[in-house]
Amino acid sequence: RIERDSLGERQVPADAYYGIQTLRALENFPITDIPISNFQSLIRALASVKQAAAMANMGLRLLDGDKGQAIVEACVEVRNGLFDDHFVVDVIQGGAGTSTNMNANEVIANRALERLGHEKGEYEFCHPNNDVNMSQSTNDVYPTTLKIATVWGIDSLLEAMDELRASFAKKGVEFHDVLKLGRTQLQDAVPMTLGQSFEAFSVTLSEDMTRLEEAKLLLYEINLGATAIGTGLNTLEGYSGKACQRLAEITELPLTTSLNLVEATSDVGAFVQLSGVLKRIAVKLSKVCNDLRLLSSGPRAGLNEINLPSVQPGSTIMPGKVNPVIPEVVNQVCFQVIGNDVTISMAAEAGQLELNAFEPVMGFNLFQSIHTLKRAMRVLSGRCVDGITANVDECRTHLERSIGLVTALAPYIGYDDAAALAKEALKTGRTVRELAIERGIYTEDRLDQIMDPDRMTRPSGDPR
Repeated sequence: RIERDSLGERQVPADAYYGIQTLRALENFPITDIPISNFQSLIRALASVKQAAAMANMGLRLLDGDKGQAIVEACVEVRNGLFDDHFVVDVIQGGAGTSTNMNANEVIANRALERLGHEKGEYEFCHPNNDVNMSQSTNDVYPTTLKIATVWGIDSLLEAMDELRASFAKKGVEFHDVLKLGRTQLQDAVPMTLGQSFEAFSVTLSEDMTRLEEAKLLLYEINLGATAIGTGLNTLEGYSGKACQRLAEITELPLTTSLNLVEATSDVGAFVQLSGVLKRIAVKLSKVCNDLRLLSSGPRAGLNEINLPSVQPGSTIMPGKVNPVIPEVVNQVCFQVIGNDVTISMAAEAGQLELNAFEPVMGFNLFQSIHTLKRAMRVLSGRCVDGITANVDECRTHLERSIGLVTALAPYIGYDDAAALAKEALKTGRTVRELAIERGIYTEDRLDQIMDPDRMTRPSGDPR
């Protein structure tokens, strides 16, 4: 079919629900080969915004009832995924998201036309801009859409985080009585239990879940009704409140309208805050994976205190070698998320005056970070953590050979004498306990009591 816009005429595929402006965007932005339809939450949120706007406009008697109802029904179909294949523009695009907005406007308009008994492209009966985009601008539709889609993504990420937290907590209980040597700066420290290590992994995830919930709260404030720059041009008094109320009902989210729409239209602080939390999660999760790789290193020439599940052969040349591939892939996801945060920070800083034109790349990186973290955490819990076993004897051997046990003697004989004892133990290869008995510092029974590794894993009162 032939469609027209302000730049001229173009042929659009007859069966396409998108129109001429989407076609131009396809030609202008062949960037990632990733269409916006890859992010179903984005399409669902976009259709929710369009539905809320249509309902608000009907309530204000700006939009004809039959036409408005056709738009609403088309939006419901889009929300249900019936037209995903027609959301084709590249996720990264110029124009501050205008191509994404127009892709939605055209698909919804053409589906509404069919419902009204017309052919695709007969926009005199239902127009993408005049009707579907009524009382709206890309500059309030797109950021509102991103916030809703991101909230949904966060909810699914939180579920995956809780699964991984529970996996670590379960191992914390399972390994509660496995004594091992703690380490600081990769050097021998003092006794602890393997259960304490895994419980700490669980707690660190719990803390980050709380931070993520806090960041999510900032996304509930939207600028729908701001139109171009926040002044509400081309809307009626009361539209923003009605549209927000309808959108909250559709999405079942506690959305509120920003008190200052000019500020809200140019501000992307909520995305920066969220990205920072995702980076925090990635940094800490990567550290946990580093620990798992260290604790399982070996098996003959490393720490070898835990066994990771063997999920695939590790080498094309070394028979029998098995690598920690699951923690390794999670490490790489974390590196990517950290890099995404840099991109989002730069895009946020680059905003100018009344609008930030770079929200598409922010949205893309946020969606990517949330999605890959979610998948990585589920892989880590299901294919690694749940199957970890402890090398109890190896843990005990490391502990008994360590000079870290001398720390328990320090309150009794003083730091300097304890340090001298440790130095001699290292030099001679003998244990601290053997040297202490030889020097007659305490009886064997008393030393067993003072240097009991289990006692050293928790506070035990004044030892003197």
